[in-house]
Amino acid sequence: MPCRAAISSMSLGRAWVHSLNAKLDQCAAHGIKGIEFFYEDLEYLAREFPGGATAANQLRAAMLIRQWCDVRGITIICLQPFMHYEGLRDRSEHASRIEQMRLWIRLAKVLETDLIAIPSSFLPASQVSGDVDLMVDDLREVADMGAREYPPMRFCYEALGWGTRVDRWEQSWDIVQRVDRHNFGLCLDTFNIAARIYADPAAESGKTPNADAEVHASIQRLVADVDVRKLFMVQLVDAERLASPLREGHEFYNAEQPARMSWSRNCRLFYGEKNEGAYLPAKEIAEAIIHGLKYEGWVSAELFNRCMAYEDPETPAKLAQRAAVSWKKFVRDLGIEDGDAVPTHHFSEPHHRL
Repeated sequence: MPCRAAISSMSLGRAWVHSLNAKLDQCAAHGIKGIEFFYEDLEYLAREFPGGATAANQLRAAMLIRQWCDVRGITIICLQPFMHYEGLRDRSEHASRIEQMRLWIRLAKVLETDLIAIPSSFLPASQVSGDVDLMVDDLREVADMGAREYPPMRFCYEALGWGTRVDRWEQSWDIVQRVDRHNFGLCLDTFNIAARIYADPAAESGKTPNADAEVHASIQRLVADVDVRKLFMVQLVDAERLASPLREGHEFYNAEQPARMSWSRNCRLFYGEKNEGAYLPAKEIAEAIIHGLKYEGWVSAELFNRCMAYEDPETPAKLAQRAAVSWKKFVRDLGIEDGDAVPTHHFSEPHHRL
């Protein structure tokens, strides 16, 4: 199918501030037909039922979510993020995570999605092995679990820019190839690719020393090496260039987090939001994926930003509008076919800053 616009559910507002129905309403009103369902939203809904977020109540919440999305014509493209899984040194914790995955597969089936997203772990190195064979074996285990389902459950693996052992797309692609399962593929995110090789929020320049050359070489490798048939999801995101380095004393500094993670949680932007300070080579990376690899399918805006927790009840509407404007700009910039019908109302460039 041609490229179609999607968004992560939490990118329309955090679950402890904004209701899920309000977010889904805005998703539908602004012509966004696909949604990555963030587990946080499901868990918070389950907490509203007597007994709290038990497995039974999570399944009940998933059923409600599916109904609410059906009414609005929204496709759930994945459930995510299944965090801190691969390479755990504590194998009893690994066994616990496998039990959690059994529930996630049940949740995904109720949500009527066949895809679960697994980001690379960013637990302390003392908790995560650097043994690639162990990571591969762990990921094969969930792939084989999913393959036994009917229809099969798929998994996509993503390198986070601050991952403990896996922080580059090349590493995630190597692991996908080693796992070697038909239902285990790759997630490519313009933000996480650029966050590792182009951006350095702790630097005065906001960039790595050889940022442009690194990106050029990386996207050449991407086009040459990646099999698009194993590319299960694409995320399209940019980020804000900070006025000062993210070091101790900065408002976003967190001594317990890598600078890139603190920056990611507070400063991601939708594609093309130059007026908000966007500076990553998101267009160049996206061109490599869309035109170089010839990817077709869902392209999701996975925003993380401080504004998502603002208590303003208009936050979901403002974020959905920004996402819709961003998508139209992306379609124009890349000269691609928009797989979704044009929304009935007109959107202009927003001049507000959330």
